[in-house]
Amino acid sequence: MRRAGAGPLLLLSAALAAGQARAAGEPPLAAVTLVGGAETVFSAMRDACDGDDVPDAPARAFRDAEGGIVMFGLHTKNRALRGPDFARLRIDCTPAMPSKGDPDPAAYDDASWIAATWTEDGRRVEALVHHEYQANTHPGRCSRKEYLACWYNTVVAVSSRDGGRSFDRPEPPKVVAAAPFRQEVGQGRHRGFFNPSNIFGQGRSRYFLSSTTGWAGQEGGACLFRTSDPSDPSSWRAFDGTGFSLRFGDPYRDGAGTKPCRTIWPFPAPVGSVVRHRPSGAWIAVFQASANADLFPEAGFYTTSSRDLLTWDKPRLLLAGRTLYDDPCTSGGRLISYPSLIDPEAEGRNFDDVGASAQLYYATLRVDGCQITSDRDLQRRRVAIQVWP
Repeated sequence: MRRAGAGPLLLLSAALAAGQARAAGEPPLAAVTLVGGAETVFSAMRDACDGDDVPDAPARAFRDAEGGIVMFGLHTKNRALRGPDFARLRIDCTPAMPSKGDPDPAAYDDASWIAATWTEDGRRVEALVHHEYQANTHPGRCSRKEYLACWYNTVVAVSSRDGGRSFDRPEPPKVVAAAPFRQEVGQGRHRGFFNPSNIFGQGRSRYFLSSTTGWAGQEGGACLFRTSDPSDPSSWRAFDGTGFSLRFGDPYRDGAGTKPCRTIWPFPAPVGSVVRHRPSGAWIAVFQASANADLFPEAGFYTTSSRDLLTWDKPRLLLAGRTLYDDPCTSGGRLISYPSLIDPEAEGRNFDDVGASAQLYYATLRVDGCQITSDRDLQRRRVAIQVWP
């Protein structure tokens, strides 16, 4: 997540990129194809309650207990879009979970984005929060001045009992994924777990993917987490290469895990969303990538598919365009970011399944010179989905 006016999002080191550039496997299992023009769902310049309402995370939606749609994906006041259906979403100006800018890193309440939601009944909602401790904004907390050099990320859990209208921060905080060291360690680069995907399910299991820049012994990339009970944040476990055994706890209280999770190829950066194709059971992921000489000939949004969430096929370009992972000075005035796939006809309350078509939700961001501005739109485009036997 980025604030307006911040510099380029250079999350990936050369080592991370090299580690992800593995040989591609079988031909793609699925094809996702754009078949419709762009529609504006939310415009920050037109629809915002105030300057904090900008698209700044992938769109996450669920059906509430009355059958209405609730969608998150804005900035750190975490206001929701609500409506009777996807065509009539409007912003709710009451913040669901405002960030407090707390200078204590152990409070995990500096800058927070609701990044994933899960509900069984539309009333109680579990959420994963992308938390940024921005040490450069707190005097004496960072040896550097730059945002990225002081950026320490953690995934924490919160919950709502009123259909996502408000979220309670538990005390002590419930840490789902943290680096095995505190924020003052390793300053000079972006550190931690960040940008969780949506929560998606199969049977009794629930999953999400979270990115990490890695540390000594831990490769950078995306790690897969699983639980059978999202209401218990301590039950999330990361995949270690053979099973889901790793707990990445709170380094300020109970210690974080030190064994590495296995990163999942081919994701070079945060995963926008993962959905299950209803007719075939195949999984489809969408994400953004900058161009490189290996898997990504053009910058833009890519899709990949899998039968088991562990082995994914060669990424396919869905929408070309400069993204937040590219230099905004060469953007041509506009960037795209934060892709997610949502099927309005999904069978599940959490929109983690798709049929023969879906909507690609994403943000467009206007660039002024080299600065990313608050002039942002949440857009959607219809896609067709085909999966081969």
